[in-house]
Amino acid sequence: GVSAALGNSRMARPMHDRALLGIGLALFAVACFATLDTTIKWIGAWVPIAMAMWFRFTFQAVSTTAMVLSQRGLAGLKSRQPGLQLLRGGLLVMSSSLAFLSLRYTPVAEFTAIVMLTPLIITLVAAWKLKEKISALRWALVIGGFVGTLIIVRLHSDDFNWGLLLPLALVGTSTGFQLMTSRLARTDDPAVTHLYTGWIGSLLASVLLPFVWVPVPSAQVWLALGLLCLMGNVGHYVLILAYRKASPGILTPYLYGQVVFATLGGWVVFAQVPDGWSLFGIALITVCGALGTWLTALESRAAAPLQDAND
Repeated sequence: GVSAALGNSRMARPMHDRALLGIGLALFAVACFATLDTTIKWIGAWVPIAMAMWFRFTFQAVSTTAMVLSQRGLAGLKSRQPGLQLLRGGLLVMSSSLAFLSLRYTPVAEFTAIVMLTPLIITLVAAWKLKEKISALRWALVIGGFVGTLIIVRLHSDDFNWGLLLPLALVGTSTGFQLMTSRLARTDDPAVTHLYTGWIGSLLASVLLPFVWVPVPSAQVWLALGLLCLMGNVGHYVLILAYRKASPGILTPYLYGQVVFATLGGWVVFAQVPDGWSLFGIALITVCGALGTWLTALESRAAAPLQDAND
């Protein structure tokens, strides 16, 4: 009994360490994403959206292609689902466009909190596709998330800003993007998916580039463009590494840390501090989202023994 317990303890320790490393990587990734959003908001005053998007996606395409070619050669460029890759890339371009546009009119913290409705919607869509019964608690969490959004948006308030509705459209495109990502994860390597997304985004942005190009006005804006490219690429890559160390059920609650980093970025760069009602709405979305993820993990653990028994 003692030796078995010691053996289980030794096995549990590496798993615990991997989970902690995954959580650390996930927090680093969302810090990158919050920096990306803050930079997008700042840079929008100096260059057009399509131009900034071209820099962001072209950097991703070139850097990922170089990495894949050096490791796997031409064979590494092949996808088993090119149609889905095209759809995913198009959805990301739509999401990026809405994000750039939203951040022109929306404070970073409020924008991030509204977009964090996406995991709640994804769990509903996944349950519906699998014809699973959606529990009353899960519905309550989704409704709570939307109530938090309505508190932030304040439709009938004198402070209402139409720009706050743009992140809601982004939630729709982000949900489709995440579902395509999940499907492609079963057939294509993450690096290949990252590569295709970069090239699709770059090509679509290149169509508009001749019509929107403006001279970059200063070295400071060039540095911001470089930071934009770096944070987008590093953030997505580090998040992939995080999911290799720990499961989504462990990591997803920590992804809501992006709201904290976004609030900090908005305060430091733009002196934007959410008012009391906005903070309450942000907290409501964050708590409902984190509890929704915990509930999903709990249901998955409960279903696992039943699945094993059926097998």
